[in-house]
Amino acid sequence: MVPAVLLVVVDQITKSLVVNNLPVHSSEALIEGFLNLVHVRNRGMAFGMLNGLSTNTASYILAAVSVIAVVAIILYAFKYSDGSQTTIFALSLILGGAVGNLIDRLRLGEVIDFIDFFIGSFHWPAFNAADSGITIGTFLIILSHLFRKKRA
Repeated sequence: MVPAVLLVVVDQITKSLVVNNLPVHSSEALIEGFLNLVHVRNRGMAFGMLNGLSTNTASYILAAVSVIAVVAIILYAFKYSDGSQTTIFALSLILGGAVGNLIDRLRLGEVIDFIDFFIGSFHWPAFNAADSGITIGTFLIILSHLFRKKRA
C-alpha cells in the first residue's frame, strides 16, 4: 500500500506548508477566476457538512468514525477485494486520504483544507490532498466495477 503512505506524506507536507505560510481564512489566487490557495479549517465532514460542530465530542465521534473506516478499508483490501491492481490502488488512495485527515482530527480537532476551485458562480468547497485521494480512489472503484460488469 505504498500509494497510501505517499499520499499521507504529501497531504501532511502540503498542509504544513499552508499552515506555515498562509494565515487562517486568507486566500491567494493561483489561477485567476479558477483556483485559489486558501487556509480554512473544517470541523465537520467532507464538503463542509457538519462544519458548524462546536463540541469536542463531535470531533471525537468523527475521529472514531474515521478509525472505523480505516480498519474497514484495510480489511476489505486484504480479505474481500477482487485483487485487481486498480482496486488495490484505489483502496490505497482512499486509505491514505482517510489517514491524512484522521491525523488532522487527532492533532487539531479539525481538518486543514486549502484547494479552492471555482468556475464563474460554481464554487466547489475547499478540499485538500487527502480529500483528492479519497475522491479519485472512489471514482476508480466505481469505474472498475462498471467495466467489470460490462465485460462479464
